[in-house]
Amino acid sequence: MNKILLFNPRSARYKPRIPNSILTIAAAIEGLYEYVMVDGNMETDPQQKIINHLKTGEFKYFGCTCMPGPQLKQAIPISKTIRENFPGVKIIWGGYFPSNQPRSVLSSGYIDFIINGPGDKSFPALIDALENNKPYEFISNLIYMANGELIKTRKDELYDQDTLAPLPYEKLNNFYPLRRYLGKTYLGTKTIAYHSSMGCPFKCSFCAVVPIYNARWSGKSAENIYRDIKHLKETYGGNAVEFHDNNFFVSEKRTVAFSKLVMNDNMVWWGEGRIDTINKYSDESLEIMRRSGCKMIFFGAETGNDAILKKMDKGGTQTGEQIRQFAARMAKFDIIPEYSFVLGTPADTEEEVMKQIDFDIAFIKEIKQINPKTEIIIYTYSPVPTEGSDMYNKVLASGFKFPEKLEDWISPAWENFDLRKNPLTPWLTPEMINKIKNFETVLNGYYPTISDVRLTKMKRGIMRFISAFRYKTNFYWKPYELKALQLLWKYRQPEIEGF
Repeated sequence: MNKILLFNPRSARYKPRIPNSILTIAAAIEGLYEYVMVDGNMETDPQQKIINHLKTGEFKYFGCTCMPGPQLKQAIPISKTIRENFPGVKIIWGGYFPSNQPRSVLSSGYIDFIINGPGDKSFPALIDALENNKPYEFISNLIYMANGELIKTRKDELYDQDTLAPLPYEKLNNFYPLRRYLGKTYLGTKTIAYHSSMGCPFKCSFCAVVPIYNARWSGKSAENIYRDIKHLKETYGGNAVEFHDNNFFVSEKRTVAFSKLVMNDNMVWWGEGRIDTINKYSDESLEIMRRSGCKMIFFGAETGNDAILKKMDKGGTQTGEQIRQFAARMAKFDIIPEYSFVLGTPADTEEEVMKQIDFDIAFIKEIKQINPKTEIIIYTYSPVPTEGSDMYNKVLASGFKFPEKLEDWISPAWENFDLRKNPLTPWLTPEMINKIKNFETVLNGYYPTISDVRLTKMKRGIMRFISAFRYKTNFYWKPYELKALQLLWKYRQPEIEGF
């Protein structure tokens, strides 16, 4: 029987995390097919390791997960090398990037199939079809090319997460010591990366998961989450958890149930949620969460402008005033809110774009005044191909286009695009980009992130002292002295803790 090689391209800039994406596929084929896992985050030369496996002639399938951004830098050249040197190997990609950019991926000529969303059932079904020369046209969650035409099969409903096979942590441990994945973070010295759900029940127009899950969500039960966390704690020494869900807090009942279960395990935990969802939680629920170890929650605040929030399709319930009030509410429970803001959204004129940037800079400073512990994460707006959204239609009207060739995604101009730090968008001028980045530098000087565990109290004090005049007088122009300090001390800007 032909073997399968599962590859997780390098993504971690600071520390490797448990590769849940390929572990999910491994769980789906466990007992059906032999496989190996290669993690680009743990290898100095993952391409050579992959080639060495393929040279044995035992592997016919190469499965690669691929998020937008850094993972492309390994996924593209390695996949191309495999096709050139091992043309009989079938190359299958999964993840947000190929699902959202299927034409450029499949037009490359070296990727055969895309798993469009969850691969728990479609991946083993596809391997079975290819192994036994059976038709694959009716397998769900697939994208492929046939006679020059892009074919998308039907999408399954999200699976009941409690019915899926448990992740093969012990098998991963055979390839890489699992303890090496439990890195030091603000949360703890041995932090677990864990997925407890799939999808999100909302349709924000700038979110990459919307085209894939279409406002659907399915989560594991609190009991099964706790079982896995308890196992990772007792077997590998984990003492903190990052929930990498797109939206961990959809169900208040599930959140509270998990909090009660983990209450006495001395585990610190973090997750991503929505302000308008968690604001509906009772004070009792928030108190239980905090006592159980919930120390920080990431929220997409996006902007304080209600009109822009509406264009972003934030569910119709999040407002600037709610963002203010919720920051204050989190302070009462000693839960640190991480607020991300998306600056530089498209508008009809340059003046309107700059006016919105100035508005959000002032709004961010207001939030910090309300709750100084609020972590602020700043992104520059990057388009996501969400058909029918007013914001994306405006993006297309501006003349913006995604790369047509797959290799162009790792060109110097595009490689940072999906990090939302260096957008190639027609409506943003260099002056606007500089203003956003300079404000971010000053903000991070005056309020150094708590998530950078290497930053000493003395260094924080020095940065705050040097940046005080700029922050208080709104003088953000060319903060070279702060950039030099941050470079010298290898300052880590605040970011989504789980990504």
